[in-house]
Amino acid sequence: MLYSLVTLSDQIGPLNVFRYITFRTGGAIMTALLFVFLFGPAIIDILRIKQGKGQPIREDGPATHFAKRGTPTMGGLMILSGVTVSTLLWANLANSYVWIVLFVTLSYGAIGFYDDYLKVTKAKTSGFSGKMRLLCEILVAALASWLIMRIGSPGFSSSLTVPFFKTVVVPLGGFFILLGVLVIAGAGNAVNLTDGLDGLAIVPVMIAAATFGLIAYLSGHYTFARYLQIHFVSGVGEVAVICGALIGAGLGFLWFNAPPAMIFMGDTGSLALGGALGAIAVATKHEIVLAIVGGLFVLETLSVIIQVASFKLTGKRVFRMAPLHHHFEQKGWKESTVVVRFWVISVVLALVGLATLKLR
Repeated sequence: MLYSLVTLSDQIGPLNVFRYITFRTGGAIMTALLFVFLFGPAIIDILRIKQGKGQPIREDGPATHFAKRGTPTMGGLMILSGVTVSTLLWANLANSYVWIVLFVTLSYGAIGFYDDYLKVTKAKTSGFSGKMRLLCEILVAALASWLIMRIGSPGFSSSLTVPFFKTVVVPLGGFFILLGVLVIAGAGNAVNLTDGLDGLAIVPVMIAAATFGLIAYLSGHYTFARYLQIHFVSGVGEVAVICGALIGAGLGFLWFNAPPAMIFMGDTGSLALGGALGAIAVATKHEIVLAIVGGLFVLETLSVIIQVASFKLTGKRVFRMAPLHHHFEQKGWKESTVVVRFWVISVVLALVGLATLKLR
């Protein structure tokens, strides 16, 4: 919306600043942050009244979690509201990548919201059918991947780039849609599994958003992309504004989600944030890098897969409890210790992911 002020820059010189993605990304961060700060308390009050008993707590979970009963969920509504308002205000709305990423984010948020709604109304830890939920996620991801493939450069838009190798590109053709579904739906569910402790998921999401904000900006800037010898994706730099909005809304939400949490993001937030990161990775052609930057989410997901497979095949559990963060809780780590150490891991993985931009 504010980007349109660029058209008046010939008459009013200072308005030319709205032309720059870096300026608008900063504006998106602050707008989303202030939005969540200002409207967050009211949203929490409304959710607390509507939900009554709050998010159901797993009976087989760590005993320390029972003290969290009554905490409202669906805090993702705060994040999504801040991201949407900030994006619409600061992004170039003529850019197709902006709408695709926003579409995935809000669609996954709607899926998560329905799941949270059923959990709260039924007072159970399970929502609606897992198969139906996964089908909805796949359909959204497939449509987004197809759109990304259509608006990009022919041939290259349906290819997979490999980090550390500047010339390695794997043409996938129509199978690119399958890759997109795997990345977007996989990221959504991976963040969803990670969201189990106060502040655990939101900070790694912000770290990943900051990393991909830089990647999007560099990939969409011909000069920088050429210098770093990464693949140039015309127009994708605008996605950095959405990444900024994710960071700002995440910071605002963390204020209320810090231990002891006043609200949980729920599937409404975790599924949407993961889906957003997946869509951004597909748009910027850095799908493999997401697995590095979001390595914490990958580890959490693998812990669940390994636990389930081991129990079904041998009747034994590899971890004391899955996902992985619960395993360390059961070993005696304090919740705050688990959270901070996982944050440190996220920072290290983000640095490794950024190193792929130069080591080519």
